[in-house]
Amino acid sequence: MVSSLQKIKIDTSFKLVEGSTPPSGIVGEKGYPKVSLIINIPPSVYGEDARKYENVKEWWGKVNLGDIIKLRSSLISSITTVKVEKATEYYNTEIPLAIISDNPVVSEAKLKTLEAKLKFDGIILPRGPGGIAEEIKVVDNPKIPTKLDKLIFDDVKSAEAILELYRYNVDYYKIMHALSFGLLGKKKNRRFVPTRWAITAVDSTVGKFLYSKIINYNEVNEIEVYHGSYLGNYFYVVLYPSKFSSIWIEIWHPLSLWSQDLTISELKENFWGEYEYLDGGYMAARLAVLEHLEEVKRQAGVIIIREITEEYFAPVGNWHIRETVRNAMKNRIGKYDNLDQAISEVNKKLKAKINLFELRTIKGLIKQKSIYDFFK
Repeated sequence: MVSSLQKIKIDTSFKLVEGSTPPSGIVGEKGYPKVSLIINIPPSVYGEDARKYENVKEWWGKVNLGDIIKLRSSLISSITTVKVEKATEYYNTEIPLAIISDNPVVSEAKLKTLEAKLKFDGIILPRGPGGIAEEIKVVDNPKIPTKLDKLIFDDVKSAEAILELYRYNVDYYKIMHALSFGLLGKKKNRRFVPTRWAITAVDSTVGKFLYSKIINYNEVNEIEVYHGSYLGNYFYVVLYPSKFSSIWIEIWHPLSLWSQDLTISELKENFWGEYEYLDGGYMAARLAVLEHLEEVKRQAGVIIIREITEEYFAPVGNWHIRETVRNAMKNRIGKYDNLDQAISEVNKKLKAKINLFELRTIKGLIKQKSIYDFFK
């Protein structure tokens, strides 16, 4: 990881930054309820040329990890400190509106300092060098999606707004930014929401909505395995006839991002939508599987396996989990006669030398299925 990142060059000569934000912005969480408000600007890059610096749906399957980091390291983060409850007072600066704009928005920032440091996170996108801004100005007029513009002026609960935007096919990542930058919810309750929290909140809200629909559908009538991969992350999704429940398994290879040893984590969700603990990666993957089940109007038992190899040398957020599983659900690689056979076939495809049948969650599932089948 270190050698790969050492190749990234960072220009710290900028103190007056002007360019089009892609758009790109982050609300920090450190110091809550007094947090960092960040707008990312690629210096001297304007118009549509700026869009590539934050365009995850276009990146997927085309842009490699090194190039994503290079793009993000080229952005200058202009940082100001805000109180979360003051979100509506920032509307007249147009900074929140610039972050949800359909078009890149010319912005400028005067920086007091500039720190040459890349910042990485498992949930949000990396950000490049940044510093405290004396002033941030939005020069262009942001272009806001019509439905989103209406909801900014409406006085509805944030969950209702999120679902209405989702049903109207407003870009999923704009919904996250709108919540994060205090543009949704009852007006008296609007707050800046740390971006990490907003991402998981939107996945959770939309996931809960989809879950409430799919549990009323018939069960799938086949055992299927789906597969997708990107950025050194390999996903397998098993669907089997059952009332909805879900298992999430992460397999981290030795010398990969978080561990020097092979590490396995497991999470289980039951039919009532209760999961053992909140995991942002699982919520992103779960959302993608629920979207598929809603599309086919079925419910199913679900096993999602994420295998992370040493190719994934730096975290770039959880968007790639969501998008890779979305794409995986278009790529069925097999149908099987029984669950044991499906799990065995996935086990053969894993790069790690492990036995899935020895894992706590899989053992429990097989035992549960055996009892269920006995009484059928």
